[in-house]
Amino acid sequence: MRLLEERIQKDGIVKEGNVLKVDSFLNHQMDIALFQEMGKEWKRIFADVPINKILTIEASGIGIAAIAAQYFDAPVVFAKKTQSINLDGSVYSTKIESFTHKRQYDVIVSKKYLSPEDNILIIDDFLANGCAVNGLIDIIEASGAKLQGVGIAIEKGFQDGGKLLRERGIRVESLAIVEGMDAKTGKITFCH
Repeated sequence: MRLLEERIQKDGIVKEGNVLKVDSFLNHQMDIALFQEMGKEWKRIFADVPINKILTIEASGIGIAAIAAQYFDAPVVFAKKTQSINLDGSVYSTKIESFTHKRQYDVIVSKKYLSPEDNILIIDDFLANGCAVNGLIDIIEASGAKLQGVGIAIEKGFQDGGKLLRERGIRVESLAIVEGMDAKTGKITFCH
């Protein structure tokens, strides 16, 4: 998606350790007009499959998923990283490791919100090693729901997450695939 690539080039900051900082428009301060265009693009891409729920993980995926959901006329369910007193009843749970935070989380979704009748689209901001997406897939499989695809805003194509998911036959549609980043020069290249 050219619009997203241009925004990454303009406002993205490359840091050591393969970190792409896009918090000025994607995952801290959110550009809603950009999110709307991303939602329209995912709707176009996934128009051939039924989707009645969008699944993401807290926190950075929530804003993107919520805006995209309006184009699918579907609710958003997000996996929580912490148990809370208002999460009652039984839950699906799995462990994921965050690339950015370098720590492991137990993520949970109430069984009330996923069922075998659901056709799920996962939406998230980044795909690096695939840990978060794999955790969400574990939850979908436990619920009996059907995974229809994965929509990613920015995929780090030089890391294995997207490749490994695609090798498993999972449909992954990334709006921008970063092929390379140089922290010294700030240069970002994209796969086309």
